[in-house]
Amino acid sequence: MKINEYYRDTANLHLNGSITALIPVIIIVAGNLSIFKTKEIMFLTIPFLIYSIVSFQCYLFRRQQSISIDRSMRKSEGGRISLFEARHLLVLYLNTNSSKLLFYFPNGHLAGMIKRYRGKGIKKLSLSKIYALYNMDHHAIGYYKVSGKKMIKIEVFNDRRQYLGSFEKRKHNWRTSKKELLDSKGRFIGSVEGAVAFMDERLINHHHDQEARLRRGWMPIDWSPLFPESNTPVLTLRETLSEQDKLLRLSFLINEYFIER
Repeated sequence: MKINEYYRDTANLHLNGSITALIPVIIIVAGNLSIFKTKEIMFLTIPFLIYSIVSFQCYLFRRQQSISIDRSMRKSEGGRISLFEARHLLVLYLNTNSSKLLFYFPNGHLAGMIKRYRGKGIKKLSLSKIYALYNMDHHAIGYYKVSGKKMIKIEVFNDRRQYLGSFEKRKHNWRTSKKELLDSKGRFIGSVEGAVAFMDERLINHHHDQEARLRRGWMPIDWSPLFPESNTPVLTLRETLSEQDKLLRLSFLINEYFIER
């Protein structure tokens, strides 16, 4: 899925919402004409009509963005690299019945995605909520097992089902939480520090070095022809990290998008 296809799918969601909002209107009008026959009941259609019109305008706007991005995509180069080779990734959340967290290279090509895993093959994890990280070829390259309510724990496994470590979130006080990253032996390797008013999540290791950062409002202006929303979140990963290290550190995104939202 290229970035123009993301905007096309988003446009279709608005179109579906616009059409769905017309169903109550049809029911109210038909019921009123055949049973009640009073003008006052027709006022009940107004909220649904407004929602339908607004959704349709959003559909037209997103559709136009998709067409414009598609034209820009034809001019850009589409190099093929691994998700883990990129220093910067743009993060978009597709909120549908099967929500997905999509990663894009700055050239607009899909780098990978995280979504709910419903397959088999991970021993003793079938009853848990599991998310999988997929590469651009839609092959699962990592798994995240989510457990707990008061204390959130996200266990991380590679594509060979080897345990790499975990992300843990505990309530620090009524306003803040403590978010830590542990290795496969349970040793502390980093913590997640974030801003309260805006998205700026930073993963700091035990040497106080930044290893990953997710922030909104930082996107370079030369990416805007393919990513028209300037507030598109950008994920930055430290280049010296191994693929397994990056897989483990991406676990904080599960908490950010699939648990806290």
